[in-house]
Parts: sequence; C-alpha cells; structure tokens
Amino acid sequence: MRRCGVSMIDSFDILRKPIVSEKASDLQGSHKYTFEVSKNANKQQIKTAVEKAFGVNVVSVNVLTLRRKRKRYGPRLSKLSFWKKAIVTLKDGETITMYEGV
Repeated sequence: MRRCGVSMIDSFDILRKPIVSEKASDLQGSHKYTFEVSKNANKQQIKTAVEKAFGVNVVSVNVLTLRRKRKRYGPRLSKLSFWKKAIVTLKDGETITMYEGV
C-alpha cells in the first residue's frame, strides 16, 4: 500500500460501501462492480483495496466525482458534500460474493 501523508490508508478506509442500484446490477453482467470510495483515494489505491478486501484481480478502475446537491431545510438551503464513485472491472470469471442475490 502506498503512503499518503503521514499515515497508511487501510483498504476499509478507501472502500466506503457498495452501491446497490438498478444500473449497478446491470453492470454486474459485464464483471463491473460499483463502490462509494473515499474522496482522497486515487485509482491505484482503489485497485489495491478491492484486490486485498475481496481477493480478486482488477483489470481497470473508473472514478467519478459526483457534484454537490442542494437540500432544503425549511427556508434554508444547504449543500450536501460531494462524493466519489468507483466502477471496478474484474477479470473474466471472477465475482464479488457480497453482490450475489442482491
């Protein structure tokens, strides 16, 4: 794992949660899995985190930074923080078992 700043980043700090949606389940047919990741993580860190956490071979990683959204609380407007999404492509024949049956 690479050093970022003064402390090592753990693979569970990088991968926040899997994204379960209709589009994400459609991508599973082509061995692509979607995760919400840390805002500071880069592609290489995401790749090593997925390989370490699930024991699979990652072919490629695509990262999207999604913009802030506005939320209204009565008369006040506030902004939700931005977040980062990673679409991870696995080697043919490999799957992540926590997605099975979702």
